[in-house]
Amino acid sequence: MEKVKAKKHLGQHFLTDESIASAIADTLAFDGYDNILEIGPGMGVLTKYLLEKPTKTYVIEIDTESVNYLNTHYPKLHGKIISKDFLKYNINEVFEGKPFAIIGNFPYNISTQIVFRCLELRHQVPEFSGMFQKEVAERICSKKGSKVYGILSVLVQAFYTAEYLFTVDEHVFNPPPKIKSGVLRLRRKENFTLPCNEKLFFSVVKTGFQQRRKTLRNSLKSFGLSDNLKEDTIFDLRPEQLSVEQFIELTQKIEANAV
Repeated sequence: MEKVKAKKHLGQHFLTDESIASAIADTLAFDGYDNILEIGPGMGVLTKYLLEKPTKTYVIEIDTESVNYLNTHYPKLHGKIISKDFLKYNINEVFEGKPFAIIGNFPYNISTQIVFRCLELRHQVPEFSGMFQKEVAERICSKKGSKVYGILSVLVQAFYTAEYLFTVDEHVFNPPPKIKSGVLRLRRKENFTLPCNEKLFFSVVKTGFQQRRKTLRNSLKSFGLSDNLKEDTIFDLRPEQLSVEQFIELTQKIEANAV
């Protein structure tokens, strides 16, 4: 397998296996959007395969050394390199409200924040795929009843269908991390608006899992539940026992209780 030079910055371990980079690029369907945004491209090991796809590839990279490298080695990227912090940058200065897919070999230390930012942009992001720390990828894709099922699982799966695709071993990175990585794909649901107050839904999910060992009757006391509502059997459950649909139902009940 061909290797490429890579370096580490901002908690990122750069992929050196070309076949895995190609496989990650192939996880996107390239349907329903004309633009791709790669986050943290580094030296471009994934970028080169994205540039072969029938869409426009943009990259966002905060590291100036990587930006200089990409400018020098990937002329197709000229005018499409955004030298900004994805978590802070208004990406619509580039995409102007148009849909785009997100992909990347995400830095472990900000990968969860990237997912939450994707959720904020969900009206524009029909597809999201990439590589995470394995346990984070598993958490995002986990179902109710799992020990790792939590806030991230429910909030992502409320709007996207989440698929864990494959595991990547440590030795294909420079420098090698101490843990395995996992590649996932998120495809936005056809109906991705919730039949409840979305702000309340986020709050209910987060509050419930913050005290995950307690029943919802106890963990959600701050929502001012009426005595009648607290008798509902759904409040006998702990948060990891509820599916996304049940969390929506729970939110609807709390919303009705507040009227």
